[in-house]
This record gives sequence, C-alpha cells and structure tokens, in this order.
Amino acid sequence: MAADLETRAKEAFIDDHFELAVGLYSQAIDLNPNNAELYADRAQANIKLNNFTEAVADANRAIGLDPLMPKAYLRKGTACIKLEEYQTAKAALQTGASLAPGDSRFSNLIKECEELIAEEADSQPVNNSSNQVAMVSSSKPKYRHEFYQKPEEVVVNIFAKGVPAKNVVVDFGEQILSVTIHLPGQDPDIFQPRLFGKIIPAKCKFDVLSTKIEIRLAKAEAIHWTSLEFSKEATVLQRINVPSGSQRPTYPSSKPRTVDWDKLEAQVKKEEKDEKLDGDAALNKFFQGIYQDADEDTRRAMKKSFVESNGTVLSTNWREVGSKKVEGTPPDGMELKKWES
Repeated sequence: MAADLETRAKEAFIDDHFELAVGLYSQAIDLNPNNAELYADRAQANIKLNNFTEAVADANRAIGLDPLMPKAYLRKGTACIKLEEYQTAKAALQTGASLAPGDSRFSNLIKECEELIAEEADSQPVNNSSNQVAMVSSSKPKYRHEFYQKPEEVVVNIFAKGVPAKNVVVDFGEQILSVTIHLPGQDPDIFQPRLFGKIIPAKCKFDVLSTKIEIRLAKAEAIHWTSLEFSKEATVLQRINVPSGSQRPTYPSSKPRTVDWDKLEAQVKKEEKDEKLDGDAALNKFFQGIYQDADEDTRRAMKKSFVESNGTVLSTNWREVGSKKVEGTPPDGMELKKWES
C-alpha cells in the first residue's frame, strides 16, 4: 500500500501536481514512518510549493533516518538558501558533496552560498537585522512553549508530554530553530522560528523529557533577547554585562530593576525590631530585648530568678537575688505547686 502511494506521489510530482504529491507522500509516511526516501521526496515537493520550513523539517527527518543520503542534504541546503539561512545551507551542502563527490549541484549551490554570505556581510549593519525576512510556520504549533535566558544561553521549553525521543527532530541553524514532532497517524507538528539573535549551532543541545522538550541555545553574542522570535521592527540590542567574582550577581527580569541587598537586609532587621506583637509574644520579645542589651550581672539575675521561681519572677537586680534563693510568686488567685516526679 505504501509503495503504491509512493508511486502515485512520484507521478503527481512529474505532472507538476505538487500539492497532490505532498498529500500522497504524507499518506505513505503514515504507513511507513521510518522510510527516509519518503521524507526526502516530500521535501522536494514542499520546495516546489515554497513551503521551505516544511521542506527543512522533512530533510532533517530524512537525515536522521539515513545520514548517508546525499539528496536529503541537497533538499535541506536548497530550502535553507530560500530562507536566507546561508551558513546552515552551506554546511548541509558540504556534507552532501562529501557523500556525492561527482554531483555538480552541490558545488554550484555552495558557491552561491558563499557569494550570498559575502554580500550579507558587506551590506548588513552591525547588530541590525531589520532587513531580514521573518520566518513564520505555515501552521500554528500544537504544543505550548516558553523561554527564559541567561547571559550566555536561551532555554526553550516545549511542553510535549509523553512524546518518544525517536519522534522528535531538532535542528539548529545560525538564526533558526527547527523542531519537528511527528507522532504516528498524525500530521507532523513543526515549530521553526527565526530567532531573535544568532546562535552557535555546535554548542546547542536538547533533551526529550517526560513532560517537555528542553532546548538550550548558545548565544553568539551576550545580548538580551526581548523575545524568542525575530521581529521586523527595529530593535535596540542590549548587551548583558557578566559580573565578575567581586560583584553581586544581577539577573534579567521582565521589569528592569536593581536590588540593593545591603539596604534590603537592614530593612528586614528594622521590621523585625519594630514588629508589633500582642500578649505573651510581646512580653517575651520585651524581655529578650532587655537580656540582649544587659550587662553580665543583669543577665545572671534574670536567669537565676526565673529558674528558681519556676518562671514566676524575673529580676534584673543581682545584688537582690544573688545571695538568696528566689521564691516563686504565683499570680493572684493561683496557688504555686512543686512538680513531684
């Protein structure tokens, strides 16, 4: 059945019926999800439809299943060029060229990438990405995601619970994150944003956990990302100052603020001192204050009188209580009884 669908998909592609080809390839993939050829061929059909993000995801899936397939790298390189991901395209094409040394398509596209990279370097102002095209996935991702950042990295969490690691493909470009979750019998869920800033793909990593996919993006520059995704609007990039060992650390927040920890500590102590208590708590705190600030004779008098009187007398006069035993004085209407063991 899958082979028949594949044959029909190829025929549809030859007849320039690219949407039909994608649909037939998808049906074949549902029946045979571990066939790298099907993903690579669907990638080519998606390229014809200008579905470049989907094409990259398909190519990545094919590469994951068969790392020695030259045409998967060709599809990825072609789609990444269209997405202006020239460095990522060049890397994919170079790998493909090493697997197919006699294929001139790779050398031609690599040369094109190098020319485009040079043009981009000459024409693009420093720290200004306003001339880039924002990438938008053709469909809204099914899984919720959030991110937080440190000076050196951005951590992205995609909350996909119970997804097997074998069904997750994550690929890193110079300014692109590509995540594909493909469960059997379902259309692939693709999350492929153009990122706010550039990253170092070789230093990026991810883990598929029981409740989420945790992705760590290594920043190419220590700048503050105001969002995860790139925006066409001009953005002033804020460089993060990494504190030295002698400085107190500061942490990024949605509301910029600086905390004076010394001042905060003094304020807490003052609040503790000025705390208003009632009843026995207030009385105990009063006596604690006296004891803390008292001299040695006063402390001795307080201890001796309190212990000998079974907690009914508290004297601060050592001359008065130092030379005799302090008898207990119960409150009015009550009788003092000694504890018998």
